[in-house]
Amino acid sequence: MAAYTKVFMLIVLNFHCVFGNSQLPLQDDFHGAKPTRGEPWPLPQSYTPSAETFSLNYLSFEFRVTGSTCDTLTAAIRRYEELIFGERSKIDNRLKFFSGSQRFSSADGSVNSLSVHVQEACDTTENKYPALESNEAYNLTVASPDSQLVSNTVWGAMRGLETFSQLIYEGLDGQFEMNKTVIQDFPRFKYRGLLLDSSRHFLSVDILKKNLDAMAYNKFNVFHWHIVDDQSFPYESVLFPEMSAMGSYFGLSHTYTQANIKDVVEYARLRGIRVIPEFDTPGHTQSWGKAIQNLLTKCYTSGKPNGNFGPIDPSVNSTYDFLKKFFGEVAEVFPDHYIHLGGDEVSFSCWQSNPQITDFMKKMSFGSNYAQLEQYYMQNLLSIINSLNKGYLIWQEVIDNGATVRPDTIVEVWKGGYQKELAKVTKLGYHALLSSCWYLNLIAYGSDWKRYYACDPWDMVNGTQQQLDLVIGGEACMWGEYVDNTNVISRTWPRAAAVGERLWSNKDVRDGTKAAPRMAEHRCRLISRGFQAEPINGPDFCEHEYRGV
Repeated sequence: MAAYTKVFMLIVLNFHCVFGNSQLPLQDDFHGAKPTRGEPWPLPQSYTPSAETFSLNYLSFEFRVTGSTCDTLTAAIRRYEELIFGERSKIDNRLKFFSGSQRFSSADGSVNSLSVHVQEACDTTENKYPALESNEAYNLTVASPDSQLVSNTVWGAMRGLETFSQLIYEGLDGQFEMNKTVIQDFPRFKYRGLLLDSSRHFLSVDILKKNLDAMAYNKFNVFHWHIVDDQSFPYESVLFPEMSAMGSYFGLSHTYTQANIKDVVEYARLRGIRVIPEFDTPGHTQSWGKAIQNLLTKCYTSGKPNGNFGPIDPSVNSTYDFLKKFFGEVAEVFPDHYIHLGGDEVSFSCWQSNPQITDFMKKMSFGSNYAQLEQYYMQNLLSIINSLNKGYLIWQEVIDNGATVRPDTIVEVWKGGYQKELAKVTKLGYHALLSSCWYLNLIAYGSDWKRYYACDPWDMVNGTQQQLDLVIGGEACMWGEYVDNTNVISRTWPRAAAVGERLWSNKDVRDGTKAAPRMAEHRCRLISRGFQAEPINGPDFCEHEYRGV
């Protein structure tokens, strides 16, 4: 019997290899989650849908602005007109939005308008850019014939418009439909970020903009732009143009000009997204040293320079003269209050080999504590940033190495054992961000998004409520060693959406299995909006598959 069984198994395996799964009996667990219809991602704080269904006719539907208005709101409504109705919004002049009380005649069972009421002025200097303290709350009621979206700020209106667009789905006859729904919504965390790395591989402005669109569709509000690193320096400095000329991969074609950066910042602003640049020092600066002489530490072997360079040299005044000028420019180019200053992965070996550095250590009575030397550097840099009236973010090593920083410093926790690190940072009284469990570049076979979905910024060891309140959010990170323009969108989305819901929705929304059908719909939604959003729930399909560019 054993021999016959073995032969039978070989026949089955060969049949499987030749003809594939489609030739074998199908089982339910061969398929991914069945997509929902018209359910939002991320899940609102209070979401009360009804079985009552309304139609939505693009020929008669209109957005009605009944409160404050400004260019930001006007642009947002125009975007959502086109997003919801596609090409029809461009060719039919009956689809429009306007201020005032004009109304189309309505019919029962249809949604004919959405009134958008922003209570606070949105065209003031203070409200021009989104900020850490921006209010993104909104209330949305979908009813017939008129629906309502109310928010204090334009940023909340943007989030509400996104939710409204997600509640619309295609009926069996191809018509637009919505369910009667009442939503009261606001983000759980005020910092919901996504890091992209444009130094290991250059990312085009068009790709950065496409990613910003995806961020808006998932209610992220911070683009952490890791713009330079050891490998390349694509940031164009007005004061030090030789840095990009000598440090970028391939000249101007692989450089972000001042006009490019202004374009990206404005594109993000119109979507309620902050742009926080990262200029990581004193490590990760090899590309800086190609243009700025005597900035990096010379490494020594047997008492002689060996031709290699280490981190920025913290022992000379010229370093801080340069940093003051450079970051003074950065502070002008990027309007957000915060700059990410890095401070991670500083190797001490080159400092230890350099006789000038060791002499400086003796002079400063640092002994052999090179962490204290790093602290000296960081505190000088932080003083420079303070003088520019900017806030700063830092990686956790700065705190781990004992640096004294301002009380309003934001510390990003990225290493393993983050539960203890979050407890440590918040016990010291600092604000904290979590990214440890959301490194999207570390891909895994299968539905790895559920692992991201399960991680929470409040998962800390013995944290008090006061400590939990100091955790202001987190961010997903897509490091660039193995991503470029060809795959950064598909590798990031929709996996980053899991982080988006974790940072927006109620803390009790934790069940990945329950979330999977909505994630399946959301992936199809992103595909219908032109994104190469990769499969994440196993074998399935979207009604409107991605057809290419």
